[in-house]
Amino acid sequence: MIDETQYLTQEGMDSLEKRLNYLTKVRRAEIAERLRQALEDGGELTENTEYEDAKNEQAFIEGEIVRIDYVLRHAKLIENTGDTDEVYIGSLVKVVEKGADDIEEYRLVGPAEANPREGKISTESPLGKALIGAKVGDKVKIQAPDGDITFIIQDISF
Repeated sequence: MIDETQYLTQEGMDSLEKRLNYLTKVRRAEIAERLRQALEDGGELTENTEYEDAKNEQAFIEGEIVRIDYVLRHAKLIENTGDTDEVYIGSLVKVVEKGADDIEEYRLVGPAEANPREGKISTESPLGKALIGAKVGDKVKIQAPDGDITFIIQDISF
């Protein structure tokens, strides 16, 4: 992996630390118990589906632990600079799609914290890239599979 800064909000950092703690302290022990139980139940390891399932889950959890640990070791906390003149990482942006009435609200975050369902979009997403540096009243255009979409920035806060 290339060492790359991972931008996180305080909420995102707290959430990842909590998840890492849960995976290392709780899930590892649960999987170890599943593996032990599967071995005790006997049978050929090649025919033991419970053992195979537990090994697959263990591999997934260990991969997730490595990923979260990497993000946290390379994390840089997004700080409120007080600047709401233009959009930057950490900004809360209200936009309206051209031709629509509904205001949409997005928080720009780093890729490790992005969750569109929660309104957190990555600065590396098409909309995130378009919003960076924009100001209230600006129009930003992104390419979508069905054609270009234009958003008008209504408000910027932190």
